[in-house]
Amino acid sequence: MNENIAFLELKYGNIYGGYPNFYAISEIALLVFERGSNKIFLESWINQANVDIVDVYAETDELGHTTRRVREVLNMRTNRRFAYNEEFRLNDDELQYAFRNLRSTKSAVKNFLLKNLRKYRFEDLIVFDGRRDIFLCERSGVNFGYTNIIDIQKDLNRETDYLFSLNKLAKVIDFHTDRSYLRSNNLEYWLHPIAARQIVPGTAAFDAARLLMVFNEYTMMHDDFMIKAAILLNKIQKKKDEEKARLAAEAPEATEEKPKAKAKKKAPKAAAEEE
Repeated sequence: MNENIAFLELKYGNIYGGYPNFYAISEIALLVFERGSNKIFLESWINQANVDIVDVYAETDELGHTTRRVREVLNMRTNRRFAYNEEFRLNDDELQYAFRNLRSTKSAVKNFLLKNLRKYRFEDLIVFDGRRDIFLCERSGVNFGYTNIIDIQKDLNRETDYLFSLNKLAKVIDFHTDRSYLRSNNLEYWLHPIAARQIVPGTAAFDAARLLMVFNEYTMMHDDFMIKAAILLNKIQKKKDEEKARLAAEAPEATEEKPKAKAKKKAPKAAAEEE
């Protein structure tokens, strides 16, 4: 018997020049995977409000390790991007105008998600570091009371004591797509052209597709997944050590012995790494 499992990904940002803790959803992707048939259904929603939000994304190296975080300003209606100015602030009238433009977002998000919850009737919803994603959906009026929400990042953290990013995990599984298939180390799924057109790097749909492949590799090919994850972490650590040695060689004076500072309490072991 076929069984649906769903994957939820959101893109969001705070209003440019507004409150740093008020987030507007710019994209939603709900990917539904039918176990048994391996069919993929992808539903997307894009916010068309004429509002500028701050888009934060990570630039990564060949290992999926974050080299820097980039802030850009995105107009959700035009999809135009421009430079972020940390000092920029909206005045009260401009901020109220942005809130008015976002007023219809709440009902649109609610209608989109409730329609697809009824349409696909899944029990398990997979998210990745999804606490804020779920909160933003619930704030729009969506009730996940009958849905089993699984945060795979938390599961992996408990098992490995390392806080993986989705970028790193995509490298672990060797995720790639050629617009006809989703592929990873051990898995391959055909994409309907309607779904394939939505899976573009940098979008919520692309992240949902990566999340599907990561989850299935982790749950179906667990031993192989864990071995490859360990190999990637070793490569990242080796690269860090090489960079540290290079910097020390370029500035030998930095390695000279300095007066010992007063002893401090030992810090607890970090349970997370930077993305």
